[in-house]
Amino acid sequence: MEPITVTADAETFTCNAYLVPGSTTTLVDAGTMPGVEDVIADHVDGLDRVVLTHQHADHIGELDAVLDAFDADLYAHGDHPRRDVALEDGDVVTIGDERCEVVYTPGHAVDHVAFVGPDRLYSGDVVVYNDGAFEDGSFGRTDMTGQSRERLIESLQDLLDRLPDAVSELYAGHGDVYRAGEGDESVRAVIERALDRAERREPKYPE
Repeated sequence: MEPITVTADAETFTCNAYLVPGSTTTLVDAGTMPGVEDVIADHVDGLDRVVLTHQHADHIGELDAVLDAFDADLYAHGDHPRRDVALEDGDVVTIGDERCEVVYTPGHAVDHVAFVGPDRLYSGDVVVYNDGAFEDGSFGRTDMTGQSRERLIESLQDLLDRLPDAVSELYAGHGDVYRAGEGDESVRAVIERALDRAERREPKYPE
């Protein structure tokens, strides 16, 4: 089934939180929208797991509310008091009906991972399609303490190395979902453009 952006109606700043129904109904990130657990309950009877791309505040603000509302396991790379399963690079985790490889992608956040399936990429903030800074291939900011443009560049390269050619949908932490249709650029091309911009050291938010 198609992922549902359960934070689509948020009135405050949040990441995109994706509800993915299926054999293992999964929430990718929790966001900061109050009442997101009610939106989830409008679509599914239960939630099997929550998987985190990383633990910046805009991705976990409503995590406790979601975990309190559902008997769901928490999967995360970084330590968290409610974590049930520690994610490591190369692990395979089912999201909905799709088996996804965990790819460690730091640079924007030290605990950042992406989830690469045969058809979909859940990229968090390591790469996004449009975010107001760049409109057709962007990347997470690296200008704050603990962030690294060099490490983010390596992460984008790693992601491309492990991305199946058939991946046609990009579900990023911010901006629009990208779906490659007939005649459209591939998800790989979007990531390559983001990598090129990052390598040219283009500032994400010019002063």
